[in-house]
Formats: sequence, C-alpha cells, structure tokens
Amino acid sequence: MTGSTPAPFTADVYRARMERAARSAAEAGLAGLLVAPGPDMVWLSGYAPTAVTERLTVLVLAAGRDPILVVPALEAPDAEKAAGAPALTLRDWTDGKDPYALTAALLDKDGRFGISDNAWAMHLLGLQKTLPGTSYASLTDALPMLRAVKDAAELELLAAAGAAADATFEEIRKVPFAGRRESDIGHDLAGLLRRFGHAQVDFTIVGSGPNGANPHHEVGDRVIQHGDMVVLDFGGLKDGYGSDTTRTVHVGEPTDEERKVHDIVRAAQEAGFRAVRPGVACQEVDRAARAVIADAGYGEYFIHRTGHGIGVTTHEPPYMIEGEEQPLVPGMCFSVEPGIYLPGRFGVRIEDIVTVTENGGRRLNTTTREMVIVD
Repeated sequence: MTGSTPAPFTADVYRARMERAARSAAEAGLAGLLVAPGPDMVWLSGYAPTAVTERLTVLVLAAGRDPILVVPALEAPDAEKAAGAPALTLRDWTDGKDPYALTAALLDKDGRFGISDNAWAMHLLGLQKTLPGTSYASLTDALPMLRAVKDAAELELLAAAGAAADATFEEIRKVPFAGRRESDIGHDLAGLLRRFGHAQVDFTIVGSGPNGANPHHEVGDRVIQHGDMVVLDFGGLKDGYGSDTTRTVHVGEPTDEERKVHDIVRAAQEAGFRAVRPGVACQEVDRAARAVIADAGYGEYFIHRTGHGIGVTTHEPPYMIEGEEQPLVPGMCFSVEPGIYLPGRFGVRIEDIVTVTENGGRRLNTTTREMVIVD
C-alpha cells in the first residue's frame, strides 16, 4: 500500500511557482512576498530548514526580480541542496551581522509586502524597525488562493494520501472497540497511517459516546462501551501532502435515532459533494450540506464550517463556509464534512476530501459512508 516513491518536484516546477507567486503579489498591489520557513517555503522552493531558530531565514519574491533566499551561513549548505535551489539566489549571513539590514536592501523601502502567517514576530518587527516605511499583510489575507489550485502531480499525491487514509479505516474497523480506551484506538490509527506511508500524523480524533459531540475532542481515557457511536477523524502527511477523513462507526447495533442522525449527515455530505463544480462559490457547498441538516430539524447542532482546503498542510484555504464567495476552480481540493453534535449524547461526522474537476467533483476518499458496525 505504501507504493513507489513519487518523483520529486524539479527546479523548474519551483521556479514556475515562485514566478507565479511574484506575479500574483504584484496583481494584488504588493511590492513582493516574504516567505518564512514552513509550508509556503516548502511549496515555493522545496527548502525546509532542519531546525527553525531565532536566526532569520526568509525567501524574498518580487515580480521581475530573481528570487532570493536569505539564510544563516551555517544553514547554507542544506539550503543549497534543496530541490528549488537552482531556481533562486542564496544570500547568507554570519552571526554578528545584521540579517535585517541584509534583507532590507532587497526590499522597496516604502513597499507593502505579503508575509507568511507563521513568520516570527521578532523577524517582522526587526524588518519594520529597519524599514519603518514598509507595511505587511498576511499571505492568507493577501493571497488566499496561492496554493489552492493543485497541478496533476499534486493531485496524484493527494489521491495517494487519501487512499492510505482509506486503507487505515478499512483496518481500524476490524479491531475491537468495546472495552478499550479512545487513546488505544487513536494509537492504532496513528500506527496504521504510518504503516500505509504517512511520515507525519497530524491528528487522530476518537470521540466515543458523549465525547463525539465535541468535534475536536481528539482522544481521552474514556473506555468505549457497547452501544457507543464513535467519531473517527484522522489524517496527516504522506510524501508531503495531506489526508483527512472522518467516518462514524457504532459499537453494536444502533438505535433508530442514531441511524436517523447518521442517515441525515450522510445525505448532507452527499448534497455538499453534489454542489461541487467549477464556478460555484465555496459558500454554496456549505449551504447545500447545511440545508439538509436544517430541514431535518438539526440545524443548531451543525456547529462548524462544511470544509477546508488541503495540500501541503491539512488545513488551508479555500474554506467551505457562509460568506466565502471565492468560486471553485478545477484542481482545488478540500474537505466536505458536515456533522450533527448532540451535547451529552453523541455526534456524527462524515468527511471526504474532494477535488474540483472540469465538470463537477471527485472524491479522494472512497470508503463506505454507510454506518459501519464494529465490535
């Protein structure tokens, strides 16, 4: 199930991404982009520092200029090995030198720049002190769709991550639930994700019985009992791209009410999926799923957005939420995950990752959405 190792992205791929990001920044009225270590830097340049420290590392992008990566001298050898290194220029600095002065020389002194959301405050403040005429906007606000549309190679990686998560579910449904702690099942999920190729496990939510009414319960020491509904939400990164799926299982035979609620959520998830097609606003996916739950009388118990984007992180734009008018574009990937949460009783959530195609949507998770009975 782990499959063959995918071919790495080439320097040309990273060059094209950096050029597109710089153009997008200019079109948004920005003088350029300052990209800190993290998912944006990995996606744009292929460089992931082995350790993120107080030493400034920043990728500087601006339309019409060569990309420049400012790095501490002791990290330059690793930066030179990055897949995207041939597409950029490295500028290193040594301890005792001022990295903000070095970086400031690359920037328009009165420009407005997009900056990674996860940039350290000390680095942003250092740049502002050196260039008081500059201003900054977070990349999520300035260029929310920067990584949103995936190319064919990225879609393959996301599909492979989804298949690995599906294989994890098919195995976890075979293990005993009753009499074991949520943390035991969570440990099993993490092990299975790694077994099927995940290098990083981001979350293993196991919400049994009343804990299932908390969408982000994760795991606890509660012993799962016969008659419990159990929400299983798990995912992480495989070959650098994310998985995220949710299925709700039942320990033994469910009650009529439990079946009813599960059927409503399943219908809502299907409605959200059916709403996916190019040109439709993100909020329409949320509206379609939410309408099913509201019409069934459970609207107040659907307490979160219908979905979030996924790529080199498990949560990123676009978001399927009321008020988001961004139109869907082929290549976008996001979750469709409605739920109903009855406080003190149980919860149900069903989630697939979906990608927008030329004429609709395609699920990247294919395990059954029918209620699964476990022991």
